[in-house]
Amino acid sequence: MNKTHPHAVTELCEAGSRLYADALRAGRIARADVEPAPCLMELALLHPDPDDPSWLRPLSPAVALAHRLNPLEREITERRRMSIELADAFEPFMALSAQTSMTTHSITVLEGFDRINAALDLATAQCRSEMLTVQPGGRRLEHTLAQGLERDQQLTERGVRIRTLYQHTARHSPETLAYVARFDTSRVEYRTIDELVERLVICDETVAFIPTRDDRQVALELRHPGLVRYLIKVFEFMWTRAVPLSMGAPYEPASDGLTDIQHSIAKLLVEGHVDEAIARRLGMNVRTCRAHIAKLASALGSGSRAQLGYLIAQSGILEQEN
Repeated sequence: MNKTHPHAVTELCEAGSRLYADALRAGRIARADVEPAPCLMELALLHPDPDDPSWLRPLSPAVALAHRLNPLEREITERRRMSIELADAFEPFMALSAQTSMTTHSITVLEGFDRINAALDLATAQCRSEMLTVQPGGRRLEHTLAQGLERDQQLTERGVRIRTLYQHTARHSPETLAYVARFDTSRVEYRTIDELVERLVICDETVAFIPTRDDRQVALELRHPGLVRYLIKVFEFMWTRAVPLSMGAPYEPASDGLTDIQHSIAKLLVEGHVDEAIARRLGMNVRTCRAHIAKLASALGSGSRAQLGYLIAQSGILEQEN
């Protein structure tokens, strides 16, 4: 490629194309005429006339093309050989990858409500035997219950069993109680417990969903068999300690005159939690929490918050709970 007349081998300049065509038509061309296109000599498209050095003869286009294709074809052949060798080298690992494909994408990060709901809808549609759910908090929003109602009705119509854990405070939610009353208790079971850590959905012992942020904008879809089995054990641990929603036991006073809710509050008070934290952990609003604390203080004869913690520790009610 000439520094003063640069262009690639695959393209001739306008002058070069015109002069090469003239040379092919005439069979030769004067050397002086090709000075505007030195590329023709550089690319060996013209060569000296053996009978007269002042003239140039054109190289046949077929021959010129063959000269330029040969090195490219050699390179293509070499690269094809290398690709075959690479494929042979990795072939044993392909077999191993196929054997372990079940662990690929075992943890998927879902960002945004739309993607989370789409993944949940797919898992629900594929669920065939049992769905386990953990739903912390007290009252449920109407649109949330409406979505859940449609989903759960489709599941039960397919014969899927559903077990759901709520917190005790859900017993005071008319919306939740009306929702629960819509289902046949032979296929759907609801229990409540004082504390639940976070939401959890498990389908057919194969896939689980857990949130990773408080705003629930990010969730994990878990398909690793070990992780799913572990979460099922956590669910079963809580389930055996929970109370069927149809029973009123959590709000009936025990032998010491305190309800199950008040025992839970007493435990958290002794641990040093403030009212807001206790309310959040037990799924109730702060006002309800403080009403329970007042009843607890009255039952133990406490005149102050500091004295209440001391009286709880001295009363032995936490030991009785265990």
